[in-house]
Amino acid sequence: MDRISVVGLGAMGAPIARNLIKAGYAVTVWNRSSGPVSALVADGAHAAATVAEAFQAPVVFSMLADDRAVQETLLDPAVLGAAAPGTVHVNLATVSTELARRAADAHAAHGLGYVAAPVFGRAPVAEAGALNVLAAGPPELLARVQPMLDVIGSRTWPLGERPEQANVVKILGNYLIACAIQSLGEAVSLAEQADVDPGMLVELLSSTLFPGPVYDGYGTLVARRSYQPAGFTTVLGRKDLHLALDSAAEHGLTLPVGELLRTVFDDAIAAGRGADDWSVIAEQQPRRPRIG
Repeated sequence: MDRISVVGLGAMGAPIARNLIKAGYAVTVWNRSSGPVSALVADGAHAAATVAEAFQAPVVFSMLADDRAVQETLLDPAVLGAAAPGTVHVNLATVSTELARRAADAHAAHGLGYVAAPVFGRAPVAEAGALNVLAAGPPELLARVQPMLDVIGSRTWPLGERPEQANVVKILGNYLIACAIQSLGEAVSLAEQADVDPGMLVELLSSTLFPGPVYDGYGTLVARRSYQPAGFTTVLGRKDLHLALDSAAEHGLTLPVGELLRTVFDDAIAAGRGADDWSVIAEQQPRRPRIG
C-alpha cells in the first residue's frame, strides 16, 4: 500500500502526485504529454510507459478532464484486464453519474475496485493538500485508500456506497457555483450602472451576507474583470452544467436556472471566451459594457 499511480497530471493531478511523493509514497505517473511527467520524475516519481503499467500499482488515482477521456483512457478492457489483481482505482474527476455506474461495473467485471472521489478546490488548494474530497464506494475500499486521501485533502466526506453518489454531489456543487457567478455578474452589472464601486460591493457582500470562497474569490474576479489565467475554464464549466442538467433529467426534474445558464455559457463560448476562467460568464450581462 506504499505504492500508488497517478494518471493525469494537469493543474490538479500534478500537485496531487507531488504531495503523495512528499508524504513518502512510491508514486508512478502517466500523462498524455511528457512535460508534466518529466517534472515529477525530477521530484522522485517513476514514469509509466503506458496506462496499463500504471495500473500495476495497488492504488491508482486518476484526474482526467471528462467522461470521454475516462472512457478512452481508463475503461479500455485492455487496461483493466492487465491491471494487478485487487487494484483500487480512485477517480478524482468530475464525471457523469452514468459514467460512474459504468466504470464501477467495468472494474468489478475485472476484479478491480472502483471509488469516486471528486474534489472541491482549485490548483492552489491542491498544492496545499487541503482539498475537500467527496468519496463514495464500498466501505472496505474507502478504508484502504483513506490514508492517501488524507494526504491530498483536509477532509474526506463519505457520501455513500455507490460511486455515483459522490459524483452527483460534485456536480451539484459546481452547479451552485455557476449560479453564484451568474448572480454576481447581475449584481456587479447593476452596481456599475448605479456608479457603485463593484470591488467594494463584493467585499461588503463576501464579508457579511455571503462569506466564503465562492463569493469572495469569484466576486473579486468579476469585479476586476480578471479572467486569466483560468483556474477553471468556461468550456469545463459548460461541461459540468450539462452534467447537472442531465442528472436532473434522469430523475425527472428540471433546473430552470440551469437552462438560463446553458444559454449564458453557450454565448460566452461563442464570443471566444472558452479558455477564460468560467467567471467570464458575468460579461454576458446585457447592460455590462463589453471588454476585449
